Amino acid sequence: MYDSLFDSAAAEVPAHPRRQPEYGGAVTPDNLKSIFRRCADFESRTLRVGQCELFLCWLDGLVDSLETAETLLRPLADQMLGEAGEEACLQALLFGAVSCPAVARRDDPDALSFDLTHGRCALVFPGLKCALSFDLRGGACRTVGEPTLEKSLKGSRDSFVETLRANTALLRRHLATPRLKIAEHTLGRKSHTRLAVVFVEDVADPAVVRELARRLAGIDVDGVLSLGVLEEQLADRPLSPFPQLLHTEKPDRLARWLLDGRVGLLLDGVPIALVLPVSFSAFLRVGSEGSMNWLSATLLTALRYAALFLGLYLPALYAAVASFHQEMIPTKLLLSIVEAKRDVPFSTSFELIGMLLAFALLQEAGLRLPDPVGDTVSIIGALIVGQAAVEARLVSPIAIIVVAVSGIACYALPSQDLGAAVRLWRALLLLGGICAGLYGVALLSCLLAVELSSLESFGRSYTAPLSGEERFGVAALLVSPPLFARKLRDRALNTPDRRRQR
Repeated sequence: MYDSLFDSAAAEVPAHPRRQPEYGGAVTPDNLKSIFRRCADFESRTLRVGQCELFLCWLDGLVDSLETAETLLRPLADQMLGEAGEEACLQALLFGAVSCPAVARRDDPDALSFDLTHGRCALVFPGLKCALSFDLRGGACRTVGEPTLEKSLKGSRDSFVETLRANTALLRRHLATPRLKIAEHTLGRKSHTRLAVVFVEDVADPAVVRELARRLAGIDVDGVLSLGVLEEQLADRPLSPFPQLLHTEKPDRLARWLLDGRVGLLLDGVPIALVLPVSFSAFLRVGSEGSMNWLSATLLTALRYAALFLGLYLPALYAAVASFHQEMIPTKLLLSIVEAKRDVPFSTSFELIGMLLAFALLQEAGLRLPDPVGDTVSIIGALIVGQAAVEARLVSPIAIIVVAVSGIACYALPSQDLGAAVRLWRALLLLGGICAGLYGVALLSCLLAVELSSLESFGRSYTAPLSGEERFGVAALLVSPPLFARKLRDRALNTPDRRRQR
């Protein structure tokens, strides 16, 4: 079902002129030295094997020196090939004269330079104008540690690292099946960044895999060094503030998404995976729900939706009611608000805008500064500066409460990208409430609903299950059903094998 999906999809995209071979000529020592000129980490030496003079080269820091000595140089020194020529030496090395597990013949300078820049060691045969590429990757890399963004109480505590092959190995430990397919691509004309597409055969929709392959083949940029470039190239609506690909740094969570019928992306050098297709409700789910009682998970999900509403609408509703619709406020509360604002020289609108800007500045300062200094700035800003502003009658206490509750509600959202979109729409709704009261809030709410309902993620509705064929859309949105009730996979994902359990 999945055979040649990537090849056929890539063939539909016209070739880019700049994707032609970068380096001409043959595989010779002089050509390699010319390609890697002014590269201080390019190392080489000449070896005599039998009656041949061979050229060994590698990039320092990407190759394990000890492994190279034990796996390649020592067997070459021990192999007395007598009067054997280059062809005989090549055949002997290719079929077992050295103990390196992965050996490949390269006749193209582009392919050989790609191998060298990705941690392989090359043994060049000048007479044959070819080389053998040995997989001896090494060098410094970060060890697997605990996740920093997605805390886990009962689940696994390993997280992705910056090495692609280590990340695929972590995923294999959670999905130990040959049905887990890993297709690798190279993106970026200059960066040559490796990308792995992972999915479970007979579970992922072939149409999604084909569309993803088509979009990947159409990416033509100099470098793909961050997830932002990849997201913008793959999203259906890159100008929308709402995230259209899900992030995770936990292999077990990615494995759970793959078993649901989704497709994952792992980028070399980035310790975060992307998941697609997704819906809006997926950004309000957390990975620890599978380890919790279903009632507790349902209550926490409802709490996150309440936090979404408060973070989005609370400042706008307060500004609209306080400025245009005072009759909606209970008398005692209205008297309390009037008493608190009696000596404040600024209007409610100015208070809320200023407090939201101050809150955003504190948040940005806490993120950019080192951890000890960032914590200190947050405490000083939240306690000392806020209390001083109230005592100096610059802002009213209720304005601080409204902004603080709205900001804390945004922190309760599991996805930072969703939180950024909520903060943007919160500012727009606040402006609508300041200008036209509840009518402005209602109008912008309609625009928000239109924006969400018009979004798609690889052919799937962004507002599912509310906009799908589910009979109980709201219940599916809020309720985390117990395990025995989750027998079938989501219908919207169009999985070939819908049954999850018997």
